[in-house]
Amino acid sequence: MAQQATPGRTARLGRTVGPRPAAVSGAVLLLPGGQEVSARRPSALRTAASLGTLGRRLARAGRAEGLATHVVHYRYRGWNGSQAHPAQDAAWAVEEAVRRYGDVPVCLAGLGMGGRAALHAGGHEAVNSVVAIAPWLPEDDVAASPEPVKQLVGRQVLIVHGTNDERTDPELSFRFAARAKKANRDVCRFEVHADGHGLRQYRDEVTSLAVDFVMGALFGHDFSRPVRDALAAPPPLGLRMPLAAGFGRSLRRR
Repeated sequence: MAQQATPGRTARLGRTVGPRPAAVSGAVLLLPGGQEVSARRPSALRTAASLGTLGRRLARAGRAEGLATHVVHYRYRGWNGSQAHPAQDAAWAVEEAVRRYGDVPVCLAGLGMGGRAALHAGGHEAVNSVVAIAPWLPEDDVAASPEPVKQLVGRQVLIVHGTNDERTDPELSFRFAARAKKANRDVCRFEVHADGHGLRQYRDEVTSLAVDFVMGALFGHDFSRPVRDALAAPPPLGLRMPLAAGFGRSLRRR
């Protein structure tokens, strides 16, 4: 998808999180949250901070593999209806990663509105995996077309959502995952019980889960047992997989 020209507004990739690998063999593009409607530019500091922990963990875990991790800086803070500016910017970011690094696999990993952008832009041929954390997937307009899923065929997809999320409805991400699973068996979804939108109570577990998934999807590392089970289980089991407290502590590469 080509990025629409907007005078004075361009998306950009932040500098690599951590040292840039001498030879890049995979890329993760981190997509922050935002607002439903806003023509303002996002705060660069807030954008970087919202995904800082995940970015640093990914950079450390993937250093030996040649992983380049970037935060995507949107043109606009809002989704802005049918314009879907963050999804456009995510697609542009994939193109930019391909331009910089060549034919390497790309993972799109987003939080909130960024999760929706990652899922929308996941159809790019360079994308092999998508991580959507507490994704915003509205269904306010019953006359509108449902969120698309066909673009995710052939990709590995992880969705994570807190059951007490009051900002983005976890039931809507479950419905989305159920539709996506019918088109693509490589979809799994984890539930973080009693946690809210920021997933602060289980931040370490969520980060470990995302890192485990990305390293398996991009570089062929063995997934942890819970991820393997979630991918293999039929709905609804593999789409309501509980994320256990302490997940990741026993994973040797963490």
